[in-house]
Amino acid sequence: MKAALAGLLAAGLLCAAPAAAQTPYVVIAPEPPGRGVCPDGLCQPQALEPLFKALAAMEAGSRQTPVHILQIGDSHTAGDRISGKVRADLQRRFGRGGRGALPPGVPYDGYAPLQVTVAARGWVMETAPLQPPAGAPSPRVGLSGVRATSTRDALMAFDLEPGSEASVLGVCGREGADNKGLSIEAGGVGREMRLGADEVCRRMTLPDGVRQVRLLALGDGAVVDSVWLNRVGTGVSLSSLGRVGATLRDLASRDETTVAAELNAWSPGLIILAFGTNEGFDGALDASGYETLLRAQIARLRRLAPDAALMILGAPDALRNGAMNGCSVDRLRAPPPGLAVVRDVQGRVAADLGVAFWDWHGRMGGDCSADRLALRGEPFMRSDRVHFTNAGADWIGGVLSADLLTAYDAWTAAQAGAE
Repeated sequence: MKAALAGLLAAGLLCAAPAAAQTPYVVIAPEPPGRGVCPDGLCQPQALEPLFKALAAMEAGSRQTPVHILQIGDSHTAGDRISGKVRADLQRRFGRGGRGALPPGVPYDGYAPLQVTVAARGWVMETAPLQPPAGAPSPRVGLSGVRATSTRDALMAFDLEPGSEASVLGVCGREGADNKGLSIEAGGVGREMRLGADEVCRRMTLPDGVRQVRLLALGDGAVVDSVWLNRVGTGVSLSSLGRVGATLRDLASRDETTVAAELNAWSPGLIILAFGTNEGFDGALDASGYETLLRAQIARLRRLAPDAALMILGAPDALRNGAMNGCSVDRLRAPPPGLAVVRDVQGRVAADLGVAFWDWHGRMGGDCSADRLALRGEPFMRSDRVHFTNAGADWIGGVLSADLLTAYDAWTAAQAGAE
């Protein structure tokens, strides 16, 4: 198998879909975060105690497994720039525990996750429709919202950057009708991974410090829903599973069996819900229905991952074109009214259910901060006033990680004072 894979790579057959080269973090001009409605940006920080206990145990040496953070959301999450900064900051503090969970293969053009380059050939990709209406058929997919079905000899390749080497590979999926699974090559060692007729997640220990992992399908019809690459030992891993245009309703449509298997295998210490922008731009938003949906998804995650802390990232500021006397400098842009409604629901539900809430809107600078950030000498928002530039994502991700660490340090100090 090794020789065959070497021939495939030498022939350049994986070059059709490589992710872009990774850009290292650089120092950028500081931008002070806004004050917002939550002290130090974070309301209900006590809800993060399960995460804080895990981090403290790791620092004390009594925990020998990585702490996993899972973020699920829309395009802000899919780009992995904001979550990538949080990952980098937490790994700098607590150690690198691995890259975490990834969609199977290359889910869309321009896919460029940080810390890993992904390429694929021979997989049939199927993506769940966005915001499916109630009762509409949807592909059986997990938290990534996409599945990859193999043709014979289909190949996935994961190349990890230095410092992000893996020693554990996990795959969630199921075998095809021919009952054949996957052949895995990592660190010069080839092994077979069997899946099953029903959804299952398999875990394999790799040679220490592997930077290249190859998954080769042994037959037609094998389905892969997600892949994860972690380390044995301590540290933090952070998975970012997002889709452009996604809403909370998309999360609700994910297959229960697949989601349960993934959460059981990943054992997240924290689940971050990062939806709200697309709901806020929906002119037909039903606030009552949205609140019911949010409460139901929090209950669902608590049932499927009972040991995980939960945190909502409140919807950020964003602007829509075509306003009359808008708040932007050119007076042509304003936040859609639904964004404030979404934030109100998110904040109230989080407070009522004991979920941590990060005031993204406030930390950006409040209303129309998207315009101010876009007009900086080094723009932090793109011209659409919705999405962050790389520099802006690095900044706001740093604000989020700093707020998490501030809350953690306050919790550890309180624990020490109580002893």
